[in-house]
Amino acid sequence: MSNEIEIGRGKRGRRAFSLDDVSVVPARRTRDPEDVNLSWQIDAFTFDMPVIGAPMDSVMSPDTAIALGRLGGLGVLNLEGLWTRHEDPTSLLEEIASLPDEPGSPEVTRRLQEIYSAPIRAELITERLNRIRESGVVVAGSLTPQRTQEFYRTVVEAGVDLFVIRGTTVSAEHVSTAKEPLDLKKFIYELDVPVIVGGAAGYTPALHLMRTGAAGVLVGFGGGASSTTRRALGIRVPMATAVSDIAEARRDYMDESGGRYVHVIADGGLGTSGDIVKAIAMGADAVMLGATLARATDAPGGGWHWGGEAAHPVLPRGHRTRVGQAAPLEELLWGPGRQTDGTTNLMGALKAAMATSGYTELKDFQKVEVIVNPAVGA
Repeated sequence: MSNEIEIGRGKRGRRAFSLDDVSVVPARRTRDPEDVNLSWQIDAFTFDMPVIGAPMDSVMSPDTAIALGRLGGLGVLNLEGLWTRHEDPTSLLEEIASLPDEPGSPEVTRRLQEIYSAPIRAELITERLNRIRESGVVVAGSLTPQRTQEFYRTVVEAGVDLFVIRGTTVSAEHVSTAKEPLDLKKFIYELDVPVIVGGAAGYTPALHLMRTGAAGVLVGFGGGASSTTRRALGIRVPMATAVSDIAEARRDYMDESGGRYVHVIADGGLGTSGDIVKAIAMGADAVMLGATLARATDAPGGGWHWGGEAAHPVLPRGHRTRVGQAAPLEELLWGPGRQTDGTTNLMGALKAAMATSGYTELKDFQKVEVIVNPAVGA
């Protein structure tokens, strides 16, 4: 059955669904939440929960990456952020949090651009990653495709366990007449560490990323709380459809490759525990959380959230967003919850949803029945 609709005589488009458009259907059999197993493994690394901290300065510092690792998740440090540009960015983080509360303010954007104009220092990349390694948790750092060739040797030599290549969109084949592009397949083949790469928002680009040898693919484009990509570029793919499409690419790639499994990681637009539940129900193996974790009282953003796009020197596509402070990171993830809106005890809510639907394992929960909900946002 075709999902295309006619937009006008000259253009047809495929119908796509956001996470708000779908709901999980409870099953005949229920389980005890205590029997639900949330552990997740990628390559040789096993985690107690399928949560990755987004590499954004408002979410992850070396200390919060360590804290998230000790709580059973994976913290990814932004290796192009304040922690690798400034010796001690604490005062700058405080300044960003104290800037005027004016969404989209040119003055705020200009100040962010000034702060992020400081050069990235290779020795600070090494220092920050070493600090995380000394804590005993899994070490992960992120670069954009544009910076990967410049700094990846520094990252690998620092002893990173997982390497993340994250951008607004990442393709397996980038064509440029101005400079030599990053050859992802060759690059990943030559590395000694597993690579997570994205974002991708469709079946075909995700399948090509899987063929590069990536261990995981980030799913998402233009849907995060701090992103204005949809307004600036007119590009956005609703998350429910994107995850489902890329989960199908994962299945087809398993057949093509003789059983190689590539993890699908939903990245962006996951503001509540219900969004996390539905992302996994649509086929995600794990979720990368930004604004959701920026609400922690011990997050570096101080109740504010922003991404690197907000400080782009030429075409800023994001803003600093007030997300508030809900609870310490541990309570935010594991409870006890104090809020009733799905912003705390995220893993408790995931366990409850899986138990109510009759599932105890994450991979099995990807098979749960879902419906399209006509009451958007319900």
